[in-house]
Amino acid sequence: MDRYGVFGNPIGHSKSPLIHRMFAEQTGEPLSYEALLAPLDDFRGFAQAFFRDGKGGNVTVPFKEQAFELADELTARARLAGAVNTLKKGDDGRLLGDNTDGAGLVRDLTVNAGIDLRGKRILLVGAGGAVRGVIEPLLAQQPASLVIANRTVEKAEHLAQVFDSLGPVVASGFDWIDAPVDLIINGTSASLAGELPAIAPSLIEPGHTVCYDMMYGKGLTAFNRWAEEHGAARTLDGLGMLVEQAAEAFFLWRGVRPDSVPVLAELRRQLAA
Repeated sequence: MDRYGVFGNPIGHSKSPLIHRMFAEQTGEPLSYEALLAPLDDFRGFAQAFFRDGKGGNVTVPFKEQAFELADELTARARLAGAVNTLKKGDDGRLLGDNTDGAGLVRDLTVNAGIDLRGKRILLVGAGGAVRGVIEPLLAQQPASLVIANRTVEKAEHLAQVFDSLGPVVASGFDWIDAPVDLIINGTSASLAGELPAIAPSLIEPGHTVCYDMMYGKGLTAFNRWAEEHGAARTLDGLGMLVEQAAEAFFLWRGVRPDSVPVLAELRRQLAA
């Protein structure tokens, strides 16, 4: 039985153990998966102790940047993201660091939601780690434009410069833009506090614009409620992204891609209960 887990602090709320337990049952892969409460002052030591016999792990807040430093080698997408959310121990004992967040978001949008991102005008709200991790996979879908809007414009400008060679990406302040776009992705954590990013309602073209919040909850997030009130064609939350990034990690570890559809349906059922 191979050992896996998710590192975080706090970690009790994590749905990753349930997700990976369902993936393992579905695929017949012999593994255990546990929530790992890592100490804030010694993530490195805690992780190194786990990997004496552990095969792989997911990493959540606040340790993604520390996991980036811990990894012996990095995938190209992890290097671009500047953060690691998945670790895999190789046969030689070295740790590979990957970032599956962007792949999870894109798969949720394109496969689960059936949205073709090619040629679309995309607005990405925020400039933190969650946003940085999804820029490269979004640009790989060949949108017409990708605008990164942030309250502190300098942070958005930095990201636009980092990813400039990969596609049509530009920076913006919240109040610089008001023309409608095809897709708005909220990469801020404002919804967790019931708050909204200060963007213009005119960015939503009623009956056309799709709005996606990386956060999720029992009902509509604050952002998606705002989007519905202003006529968004569809609103989507980040639960699918959570499941899809986990499926991508499972595939990295085991070489088997689990079916995310029944797992996502079970999580929705539990959230609604």
